[in-house]
Amino acid sequence: MISILAAPTNLGLRPPQETSVPGCAKAPEALREAGLHARLLRDGAEDAGVVIAGRYVDDWVSGSGRVRNQDALVDHATRLAGRIDAILDQGRAPLVLGGDCSVLVGTGVALARRGRYGLVHIDGHTDFRHPGNSDRCASVAGEDLAAAVGLHWTAVSDIEGLSPYFAPEHVVHVGCRDGDEELDEVREVLAGVVPARQWITDPAGALDTIRRTVAADGLDGYWLHVDIDVLDPAYMPAVDSPDPGGLAPRQLTALLGELAAGAVGADVCVFDPDLDSGGGYARLVADTIADGLGGLGAREA
Repeated sequence: MISILAAPTNLGLRPPQETSVPGCAKAPEALREAGLHARLLRDGAEDAGVVIAGRYVDDWVSGSGRVRNQDALVDHATRLAGRIDAILDQGRAPLVLGGDCSVLVGTGVALARRGRYGLVHIDGHTDFRHPGNSDRCASVAGEDLAAAVGLHWTAVSDIEGLSPYFAPEHVVHVGCRDGDEELDEVREVLAGVVPARQWITDPAGALDTIRRTVAADGLDGYWLHVDIDVLDPAYMPAVDSPDPGGLAPRQLTALLGELAAGAVGADVCVFDPDLDSGGGYARLVADTIADGLGGLGAREA
């Protein structure tokens, strides 16, 4: 059964404007207000509480070899890993509600402590910026996949000496747009890449690529990472980096529904309630999670 774990962090994002902080840390409570918890709890889920992040301080300095909020981010990732580990020990499936995509670091630490896991990285961007391809490394929410496969600075990609948290040959990315800056490199490094256009036009072939990657012999299971900006901004503009060419909600729900039962857990990130004055987008995210991930971990039980 599902354990809902809130991880309201905004530490991995740049400030949306001077003197302000990103609003995605408000997402777990906005989703609760939209009815997500009530729906899942009725079906047997439990509320596993919250892992609170430290204070957001825009302390990044160009050329420093550090990411924004690095100390607080690593501390949060380590504590989040401990909570995920405890949930898995109970035989339950963690559903981590971010927050920004830096929660993947904590997830990676938790799973690398336990064994060898695959990753389905569902995101409107490859999030593959790293020191080897950019001098703009600063915000882990746009660099989480690179950190997860061991290509970032060791402070975020090698916590507890566990790098890589996910071996590249066990990782598939789904959902980027055709013009993504790091798409060519990601295709060279990862086992599989399914751009949004491919899922839209050939879901059966895309699903075959995903399943072959995460069903490799010797894996202890796989994790689903879901950045809600994989949706097209025509449906979901309440994210920090909306890009056209994404999925429709029904397409994302179908994708998650195909993968949820076999996953050991999932995280959902980057919804920003500050960009959702009427609450309608929160209800859309809540429906997508409940309908697509409601069977999370069922095959593992």
